[in-house]
Formats: sequence, structure tokens, C-alpha cells
Amino acid sequence: MSMLLHCPSLYRYTRRLTREVQVGNLGLGGENPIRIQSMLTSATLDTEACVKEALALAEAGCEIIRLTAQTKVHAANLEHIARELRAAGCQVPLVADIHFKPDAAMEAAKWVEKIRVNPGNFIDKKKFVERDYTDSEYEEELERVRKAFTPLVLFCKEHGRAMRLGANHGSLSDRILNRYGDTPEGMVESALEFARVARELDYHQLVFSMKSSNVKVMIQAYRLLAKRLAEEGADWNYPIHLGVTEAGEGEDARIKSATGIGSLLADGIGDTLRVSLTEDPVYEIKPGFELAAPYQPGAEHPVTDFPDGEPEAPFNPFSFGKRKAELIEVNGVSLGWNEPVRVVLPAAACEALSPSEMKDFMPELAYEACGAVEVDPRDAAQLAALEEAPATLVTVKDGVDMPVPQAFRLLAALIPSRHSILLKDTLGGDEPLSAPMAGGLNIGSLLCDGIGNAVLIRRESDPRKAAYLGFNVLQASGVRLSKTEYVSCPSCGRTLYNIQEASARIRQATGHLKGVKIAIMGCIVNGPGEMSDADFGYVGGAPNKINLYVGHTPVEFNIPQEEAVERLIELIRSHGRWVEPS
Repeated sequence: MSMLLHCPSLYRYTRRLTREVQVGNLGLGGENPIRIQSMLTSATLDTEACVKEALALAEAGCEIIRLTAQTKVHAANLEHIARELRAAGCQVPLVADIHFKPDAAMEAAKWVEKIRVNPGNFIDKKKFVERDYTDSEYEEELERVRKAFTPLVLFCKEHGRAMRLGANHGSLSDRILNRYGDTPEGMVESALEFARVARELDYHQLVFSMKSSNVKVMIQAYRLLAKRLAEEGADWNYPIHLGVTEAGEGEDARIKSATGIGSLLADGIGDTLRVSLTEDPVYEIKPGFELAAPYQPGAEHPVTDFPDGEPEAPFNPFSFGKRKAELIEVNGVSLGWNEPVRVVLPAAACEALSPSEMKDFMPELAYEACGAVEVDPRDAAQLAALEEAPATLVTVKDGVDMPVPQAFRLLAALIPSRHSILLKDTLGGDEPLSAPMAGGLNIGSLLCDGIGNAVLIRRESDPRKAAYLGFNVLQASGVRLSKTEYVSCPSCGRTLYNIQEASARIRQATGHLKGVKIAIMGCIVNGPGEMSDADFGYVGGAPNKINLYVGHTPVEFNIPQEEAVERLIELIRSHGRWVEPS
């Protein structure tokens, strides 16, 4: 399929070149390293707690620290936090996270090096109102944006502050939703509306982000952003911040983040990132550096030459569609377009597992017995043998000197679409990523592009862990659900209850509900929007009080936290989705 892409090549790594944006004493974008950041969970009015948490993050290597500033009063306390941190010798730049409150942004900009603005709610209150805007009415809305946003832009320009225009899938304005829908196009346009105002004022210290809890939406939105910025002109080369919002906790969250963030890093997109975890923020730093390491300045990248020109893209980068392989059967297991993506382990690992014990998480094929045809996608003779062959299972040969995602993209582009593809988490070389990260980046990213009918897990040597990892990668990519799906925010100073404790209780009580999607949200900033594709929501509505949702509709309010999990179970039961754990 011929189209203008979001990156120079799908088969060779090239980092997107951006202008440098200065965040305090830190250079972002340009030839700088990919910067790793995190966000405090302490209440912004608690100076001592924020300073202690920020110093721990700095000690762990965090390069940018974000704090919420939900009101002007909270924003004013950033003065004290910044002063205490600088007195302690910590020069890590601070970012104020702003939602709903332009006056809080103006106050925060006095004390921090960067302001994060959410274009969806900076001046808009989300009402989920359906309305047809005429062009003149839409322009009136944009004029309202211009008037409210201009003072902040001028202040940041005068005082050398940077700004992130961070669109979230869960908090698009009604204006955007009614014209563009809940889509990647809407997310991109939401940020561009604000960017145009900034550029009219000759302000360019901008960074963009397009975050979503849905990994496919997140990947597509960032790709579309990179494409749109390039189309706008060479001087729209602003840095990009990467993140999967509400990724959750544990291995699931790391896989989900590696899938979304890693997919974009592999395409050369991304100048700073955050791995958002519903855990202590200090645990976000190590996986952040691990993901970024293969793409940092100085890292080596194999170069594949295409004397006759590169093949066309084997997938649409801006819209998901599964590659249409024909139905085949391998050792009694069906593979193909409409079949579930299968989990494959080495034979020795399969033999070490008990089907009665593993149940839904038993691998379905042994690698040595699956009969996969192994090819080097750069070898014309090996590819030619597949041209007339009947539909079969094909994979990339071990030892091919290409990054895993690019190697399988090339394979998908050059073999007939009737063949099924077995993805691998490693090609047998010196894989720099841990097993969950390799699973997310090397397999999950390809699944989100519609490539892959089976997945081989070898990076994890423990058979049980490998089997669970395989199904977890499929779950994170949204191609096959084997357990409950959770959308869980990482917590911040806006959180109104102990979200880590609540998340553990909810997972313990509901972890057996295969295919049910539950959102666990600290507050209402992104809650209703990010929950739009969740079945049920558990959201902080007041201090230690919980509101319960069905979809993005609130149905119960101000439930004491100690009662809320049982009330959630009753809500699930009343909608016919509850089953008793075995």
C-alpha cells in the first residue's frame, strides 16, 4: 500500500530530527539523549513529602519530574517545593501538570521549568454533549481558546518556560469529539489547535504527546502526529513525549508500555518518555532507561540496503487491520486471519507444563514441531520458494542481522499474504531487553500492526513464566483476551484514595473475569474518557470516596472506600458479567 508514512523507513531505523527545546538546564530533542521522566504521587500541598519523593526519583536517574497543580493554591506551593529541591542540590527540571485551570497554569509557570497543558480540558468542561458545530460556531470556540491560552504562552515566552501540549484520548473536548470523533485524528487536531496559537505568538518551546490507555490508538495517534507535523512544514519539528496512560502495574504494565512506546521508538519517534505504573514512581525509571537504551545516541543499528527501492508498507500505520492469512492447520491447531493468535514455546518448555494446571494459559504449539519455514527476508531465493507454495507458517530465520520489528515487517511485505507468520521475541542474538520488554517491543508492536498469527517466547527461560508472558503480550496488544483487562492510572497528587491498595484488592477479587475490562482511576481528569471502552469503572470522587461507572456513565456516588470493592462486584453481577471463581 503506497502512502506517506510517519517515518523515513519501516525497515531501517532513523531517529526523527527535531529542534532542541530547553527545559531548565536540560536539552530535550535535537541530538540529546531520550530523556526519562516520572510524576510524583504525593499531594502537591505536602512540601516535605514531595521533596522526599522527588529526591528519590532524582537519585534513581529521573531527568524530568512532574507534579500536579490542580488549583492556583496547589500551584503556588510549587515555589516552596522548587526552593527546597534546589537547596538540596537537586536541579532536575520540574513540570506542572495542568487540567481545567488556566489560573493555576499562570501561577505554576512562575516556579517550574515546564507546563503541561491538556488541550482537551484547559478551558473546556467535558459534558459528552452531541452537537453539530457550524464553521462559524467552531471558529468562535477557537477564538475562546486563543483568548484563554494567549496569556500563558506570552508568560512562558518571556520567562523561558517550555510547554507540553499533551492530548489524552480520555479527555478530548466536546468540540473535537463532535467534529472528529474519539479518534487519533481528534487527538492530533486537539493539540494542533493550541500549537497554532503558540506559533502565532512566535513561541516554539513546545513538546507534543498523544497518550491513550488503548495501545493501538496511542501508536496510531503518535504516527499521525509525526506525519501531520512534517506536512505542516520543516519548522514544525517539535520534540515528542511518549507514554501509554493508565498502563497499570507489574508485568502487564511493562509489556503494554514496551508495546506502545517501543513501537514508536523503533520508528525513530520520541525524545522523552514515561513508563506509567500504578506503583511507587521510582520503579518507572529503570524500565524507561531499558526501553530507550537501544535508541540512544551512539547505539548501533544494522543497515539493510534495498538496491531496487524499499517495498511498500505491509500494513496501514494509521488504522488497524489484521493481515489476511489463509486458514491452515498445524498439529491440530488452526491458524489464520480469523483464528486467535497462538502461543508457541520450545518443546522442552511445553513438556514441563501441565495442561490441567495451566488451563487457559497452556501454550498451543511446540516450536520444533510446528513446521515453520524459516527465511531471511533479504534473500530473494528463499522468498521465491514461497511464491507458489501452499499456505504455510513462516518466520524469520535466527541470526538475521536486523532489529526484530523491522525484520518481520520486511517478511510481511515480501511473502504472499496467504502465509501465516510466527513472530519471535528474539532472533537468537544478544537481545538487550528483558523478557517482558522484548515481548512487548518485538512482538506486541507487530501485533498492533496486524502482523502475526502465532508468537514464540524464548527470552524467558522459565516455562510457566514464558507461557503467561505469551498470553500477556497478546492481551496487552488487544488481540486476544485471556483474563480480566485493567485500565489503571499511575496515581498523582490528584488521587483521592490509596489507588495501589485498591488496585490490589480489585485484582484479587476480579482477576478471574475473563474478557471483562475494569478501569481503576484516581480522579475524574481522564477517568470518564479513558473508561469509555471499559465495562466498569472505579473512580475517586472525593477523599476516600469512590464513584462507580458503567462505561463512562456514573451510576453510584461517594461510596466509602472500604465498601467500594464489594459494591463493584455487585455492579458487575447486576450486569450479568460476574462468575464465581473456580
